[in-house]
Amino acid sequence: MTQTIRSASDLRKSFLNKLSEQKYPSEPKGLYEPVDYILQIGGKRVRPVLALLGAQLFGADPEEAMPAALAVEIFHNFTLLHDDIMDASPLRRGQATVHEKWDVNTGILSGDLMLIKAYEALAKTPRAAAVPQMLQVFNRVATGVCEGQQYDVDFETRHAVTIEEYLKMIELKTAVLLGGALQLGALAGGANAKAAENAYEFGRLTGVAFQLQDDLLDIFGTETQIGKAVGNDIVRNKKTFLYLKALEASSPEVRAELEKFYESTPVDAAAKVTRVTQLMRELSIPGLVAKLRDSIQQDAYAHLEATGASAERQAPLRELAESLLQRQN
Repeated sequence: MTQTIRSASDLRKSFLNKLSEQKYPSEPKGLYEPVDYILQIGGKRVRPVLALLGAQLFGADPEEAMPAALAVEIFHNFTLLHDDIMDASPLRRGQATVHEKWDVNTGILSGDLMLIKAYEALAKTPRAAAVPQMLQVFNRVATGVCEGQQYDVDFETRHAVTIEEYLKMIELKTAVLLGGALQLGALAGGANAKAAENAYEFGRLTGVAFQLQDDLLDIFGTETQIGKAVGNDIVRNKKTFLYLKALEASSPEVRAELEKFYESTPVDAAAKVTRVTQLMRELSIPGLVAKLRDSIQQDAYAHLEATGASAERQAPLRELAESLLQRQN
């Protein structure tokens, strides 16, 4: 019987059902309750869905990748829990962060436990022969995410950051986990190493394109699209691709003006946001970023084709990628 090809939204529902079934010990309450809390307060669940789609891409039942899906989602939320502590963020998905609801020590320890639980989930992959290679992939990806976070921290205090360095940072911090989720799902579904690597490259490149789109929307989107005030990256003096490209494309006078803005933290940042946005428009930065984003995504689709999967099995991944690049929130 021909297997029904399931959509990303359908697989998301299956994953959420599985996630709701996860039960943690009741004691010590201060250790396990925060883990359940952060996993249940929402999120787009893109990474676990990619893992499930990765198995389906190669003709396997997506359920074979459910342990991998749980592993990448637990790991992702572990990184968010610790990132929130590092950034002193009070809110996550509209709810109090773990360190705010409990305390910093709880956030650190519960986060550590989540990393352990991620490996525990991955080890439950039904295709046992694939687990050693999956562990290698998971270790590589997890290391990359940590490296990307450190680069992001370093860039906040560095005056000079190159475009190449920024692209490397977003690749590590964001894109490798998207690619890793797909590669883990592919391996869980029985794909060979080369095909699984092409799946990884599709996810990685899509992740870079997605982050460029995210940077673009932060400045040139609307509050309705991004769910927060536009220009937050400008207010925070964040050296995104848009800012770095603007420096590269500007005259010495404009470059000096931009650098001066990014060394200031005015109480009322509205005028700063307006002027920097105007300068970026005059330098045609939105079009340049969109062109690079689209070029990267086309490279991603070439890797998806190279997996050898049928067009029907590629379709849900293409649809998901397009929804990320054209997101409204």
